[in-house]
Amino acid sequence: MTPERPRLICGVDEAGRGPLAGPVYAAAVIFRPGHPIAGMKDSKKLSESQRVVLAGVIRSQALAWSVAYATVEEIDQINILQATLLAMQRAVLGLEPRPDEALIDGNRCPALSLPARAIVKGDALEPCISAASILAKTERDKEMHRLADMYPGYGFEQHAGYPTPDHLSALEALGPCPVHRCSFGPVKRLLQRQLLV
Repeated sequence: MTPERPRLICGVDEAGRGPLAGPVYAAAVIFRPGHPIAGMKDSKKLSESQRVVLAGVIRSQALAWSVAYATVEEIDQINILQATLLAMQRAVLGLEPRPDEALIDGNRCPALSLPARAIVKGDALEPCISAASILAKTERDKEMHRLADMYPGYGFEQHAGYPTPDHLSALEALGPCPVHRCSFGPVKRLLQRQLLV
């Protein structure tokens, strides 16, 4: 008789719901059964260098991992919540082997063809969600550095698109660029003002 395969559980989290620019990212991670990865914490509680080191550990030690995103255009078309759920769905679909269950950070689950459970503050409670949070955050930060080179002057490499005072004043001075989210308040108001001029 063949031994029963251990249940595979993936943790899922996002990065980049609040910024005014750039895609929203999501990651999904399955640990090897019986081999948790040490040092997992909510990515917001780690320094950038700690996140980068742990992201490398997760990629080499996890059974499977996947990173996906929803574009700025998708965010503006379907709203940030739906775009986040879409990125999460894409991350889970990118996993091989397929998980038996998904643990999702937050209070909403994306549409999946497997059982899923939403866990509020899951990134602090479930190590596999913490791992997903670290991968999503490091990949999004990398993308924002790339966008900073493409669209200099906004400081994307410093604030990752979040509405900091520096970002808001650059937005005011330069106007929105192609990776700004037109449906978000400060960008939307600026575009409306430009139409009135």
